[in-house]
Amino acid sequence: MPWQQLHIATDPRHADTFQDALENLGAAAVTLTDGADQPVFEPPPGARPLWNTTVVTALFEDDADLDAVLAALGERGLTFADHRVEPLADQAWERAWMDDFQPMRFGQRLWIVPSWSDAPEPHAVNLKLDPGLAFGTGTHDTTALCLEWLDGADLSGRRVLDFGCGSGVLAIAALLLGAESAVGTDIDPQALTASADNAAANGVADRLSLYLPEALAADQRYDLLVANILAGPLIELADTLAARCLPGAPMALSGILTDQAESVRQAYAPWFELAPTRQRGDWVRIDGVRR
Repeated sequence: MPWQQLHIATDPRHADTFQDALENLGAAAVTLTDGADQPVFEPPPGARPLWNTTVVTALFEDDADLDAVLAALGERGLTFADHRVEPLADQAWERAWMDDFQPMRFGQRLWIVPSWSDAPEPHAVNLKLDPGLAFGTGTHDTTALCLEWLDGADLSGRRVLDFGCGSGVLAIAALLLGAESAVGTDIDPQALTASADNAAANGVADRLSLYLPEALAADQRYDLLVANILAGPLIELADTLAARCLPGAPMALSGILTDQAESVRQAYAPWFELAPTRQRGDWVRIDGVRR
């Protein structure tokens, strides 16, 4: 069935009101997107940041009367400076979504392979992972930076801590690449559920333990640390994460924008011998070895 999309430009104060109104007026789905290429980085906890120019996009069936919808918005006191209507041809939406997520290679040995795809290199290290609610499928530069680092690391026999595990992709990759065991921790219980499911799908559930941060054993230290979170929390947790690393333990940090790199490096320099910063797009990875 063909569809039509109504795009309305507004501001952060009115975006939610438009969304509620359009849903009440019969929209099958409503999304909010950036209308002015304005990045939103590292919001404070609990915040829901929106862009200065926010585009509210509502999906309607092809026979919906969008003139009537626009009139109804005006009757509710919702005015806007700009809008446009876009026809949307019918297609196999599930197939189109699946086509967007293809096998990806990281380093020399490691592939992320969605469940519906064949592994391009069957004898490589193939991590089965589908897009889901938890962050981390390898498509983001920060995850890619950490996966490439893990592919090049000596993981044999190591006990790994994945701090802020999201989907569990980094811990699972470490286990498939030869780590003895891994611990994943995240503040979101949903992330722990996703990590457990992904570990089971890759046959490593018996070697991955998952905890909320407060449940981690206070005296446990690890042979390798990877933390793909954000610069602010990384800086605040520098002494905590350093205390989790055994002497000689490699570590990799990401979720860091290029202009935040120096602040993160300064926070970890007292405990780690740091390697040169590695960059991918607007993001960097900082890695080193625990003194």
